[in-house]
Amino acid sequence: MLEVSDLVVTFPSGTRSFRAVDGVSLSLNAGEVLGLVGESGSGKTTLGKTVLRLYQPTAGRIVIGGHDITRRGERALRPLRRDMQMVFQDPLSSFNPRGRIEEALAIPLRLHGVAPPKDIPARVGELLRRVGLPASFRSRFPHELSGGQLQRVAIARALCLSPKLVVADEPVSKLDVSVRAQILNLFRDMQQETGVAMLFITHDLRVARYLCDRIAVMYLGIIVEIGATDELFTAPKHEYTRALLNADRHAGSAEDG
Repeated sequence: MLEVSDLVVTFPSGTRSFRAVDGVSLSLNAGEVLGLVGESGSGKTTLGKTVLRLYQPTAGRIVIGGHDITRRGERALRPLRRDMQMVFQDPLSSFNPRGRIEEALAIPLRLHGVAPPKDIPARVGELLRRVGLPASFRSRFPHELSGGQLQRVAIARALCLSPKLVVADEPVSKLDVSVRAQILNLFRDMQQETGVAMLFITHDLRVARYLCDRIAVMYLGIIVEIGATDELFTAPKHEYTRALLNADRHAGSAEDG
């Protein structure tokens, strides 16, 4: 479903340039959840946004569903946009504050001709139901919902076009601990129901272990290790992965205490 080869992304930094992603290669199969973990500043979000061509790659190749999108202009990308969607870290900032929830879910359905205009209100109600929200929420504004409720709407919006690939960028990091498990369960249920491939970006190894089939570990713009989730936790090969696991164990022990 996704093939990334030797991807490089640079940004200007004063008189020089900074490599946020430095020669990354990875693949993602249909129906698979690949976790992308690493500390803040490791390049995870930049990689995720570049995969969807929200950033322009400096070098390398991106192929989604057999389509090379590396150098496509926005007009050529438009027919493929429905196949690749994103769930952002901060749900509130990803919605128009002046638009109601119904509008946020209806716009992609209208733009991509997914449903006749007369059927869109019913589709919006069904989308809300699928993510565990009452149909009455359609008339609310984003600020009237809690973070967890709004992230449910964001998931519904990402999945309403039946995409082939979803990039989820730290989608539970800004939520209360009590809500995170509910949203992770929703991600898991929606992924299993639809079979969508997912690149799940997180700094939390416990989150990645719960949700992901494989995990790629990123450090300073480079993938230092990638493998099946159980193998990575039981027999990590790279010293950075071992350091992350040790830090995670200490954090977990402190929380339990």
